[in-house]
Amino acid sequence: MTSAARLRRRLVELLLDEDVLHAPEWIAAFRAVPRHVFLPRFFTAAGGLWAAVERGDPGWLEAVYSRDVLVTQLDDDPGRWELARTSGPVTGTPTSSSSMPAIMAIMLEELRVRDGHRVLEIGTGTGYNAALLSHRCGAGQVSTVDIDPGLVAGARERLAEAGYRPACAVGDGALGFPAGTVFDRVLCTASVTSIPPAWLEQTVPGGLIVTTLNRPIGAGLVRLVVGEDGAAQGPVLARDGRFMPLRAHRLPDTEPLPMPSREDWEQTRLPMSTLLQPRRQFEFFAGLSLPGVRAVREHDGVDPGAGGPGEAGVALVHPDGSWVRHRKRAGAHEVAQGGPRALWEVAEAAYVEWCELDKPERDRFGVTVAGERQEFWLDAPDGRTWPLA
Repeated sequence: MTSAARLRRRLVELLLDEDVLHAPEWIAAFRAVPRHVFLPRFFTAAGGLWAAVERGDPGWLEAVYSRDVLVTQLDDDPGRWELARTSGPVTGTPTSSSSMPAIMAIMLEELRVRDGHRVLEIGTGTGYNAALLSHRCGAGQVSTVDIDPGLVAGARERLAEAGYRPACAVGDGALGFPAGTVFDRVLCTASVTSIPPAWLEQTVPGGLIVTTLNRPIGAGLVRLVVGEDGAAQGPVLARDGRFMPLRAHRLPDTEPLPMPSREDWEQTRLPMSTLLQPRRQFEFFAGLSLPGVRAVREHDGVDPGAGGPGEAGVALVHPDGSWVRHRKRAGAHEVAQGGPRALWEVAEAAYVEWCELDKPERDRFGVTVAGERQEFWLDAPDGRTWPLA
């Protein structure tokens, strides 16, 4: 058995131990598809920068078969890898990656594929996920689309090298597959702010759409069933997943925040981490109560009120100019806020409401998509609702 095959089997055992992989068909796919074919090169974090790694480098194969997400593109620019390779680690924002195998396994199983199903993948990326789908579904049953021609060309070559030939197309994934084929299953391996109408149009009645939502706070997985009337409805899934957004669904950069004075800081009993960490049950509800609010990491620099170095912190911002800065001093949580709305007061009120609702976790929520109406609901479609976007 080759080193790659041994590492592949070890990865499967890790996924089994994580309880994210169960179906024999998907176990067989992860054991068979050579991930290293699809990741001849990638970036690794290096002290706040990105270093270039390629086939043959020490640790390359072990990284390929690790449980980690592997960044394959920065700033939508394939030249960044070459620059990092020749000049050393570079700055940049990840714009394409090979996702964590665990979240891939979760989404593939949530797709509930059956023999004979036609599957559309939105977001070709490296081609590895399309290969897994092709292994499970068979020749001619899988189509994949990506907006980046370079990514599609590379993925097509690697898929052929691994023995898979799904239909690959260049196009805006929000518009579905260019040929206009209808599918039994649609899987988006990027995140979206709202569900594109084309996906519903290209899914047969009774078919499923599995995607992640591009929400600044409280993102996650949803599985929708398309009805005879072209509308769709389904649950927010208990298992979480976060993906890079489709290009058209990316959020704009935020403006620098003001430096609060000493008098602006007030203690709070609500830690910022309770709002923002996905493992905290409140995070999903916080996102519903703070629509459009984003978290940004920052450093206080020199705090003029304290007269000394500040601590690394997290801020909340909204496009209307409202903001909250957070820090921890002497064991206490403190916030300062400004702009037209007192966002932290909204957050604290939302936490009280969440407790009064018996602390609902994400799997008590669902989504309805009917024409221009896209909304979340709690416990039932006719219950409490919030706009999706």
